[in-house]
Amino acid sequence: MTTTRAVPFHCPYCADEDLRPHGETHGEWECRSCLRAFRLGFIGQLSRADLTTH
Repeated sequence: MTTTRAVPFHCPYCADEDLRPHGETHGEWECRSCLRAFRLGFIGQLSRADLTTH
């Protein structure tokens, strides 16, 4: 497992690329375009069986 943090490329609200880390908590970002702050997190990895049941 890697300790490298994933960086979002686009704001999930306005799709702009002017994103910066927000606060001290991992996964918190702010968009300077639409002035929203948001949190991203990894939930888990799906199995192939999960994809066929939905």
